[in-house]
Amino acid sequence: MNFQSLTVGVVVALSFAFATWTLMPQTLRAALARGLLGLPVPGFLRQRLQAVANASAGCGCSGCDKSPALSAKGASPRLGAQAQPLVFHPRKGK
Repeated sequence: MNFQSLTVGVVVALSFAFATWTLMPQTLRAALARGLLGLPVPGFLRQRLQAVANASAGCGCSGCDKSPALSAKGASPRLGAQAQPLVFHPRKGK
């Protein structure tokens, strides 16, 4: 095996690992990150894994019940929601 084949193999393996990690569901990614935190990993990687393991919902909102507007009013998600009109903007013609 020559150096070029070894380099291509490493690049393909790292690309596969990156694609798998990126496309993996968030719950599975968090579970895997918690598992990897039990192993001795470098400091910069440990910080990234802890951030993934402690991440909230996929969109970063932590759920509808944790809305800043609702916590300011002290209302529940169903009772505190105000009806707001929908505004449709017409498309500009070509």
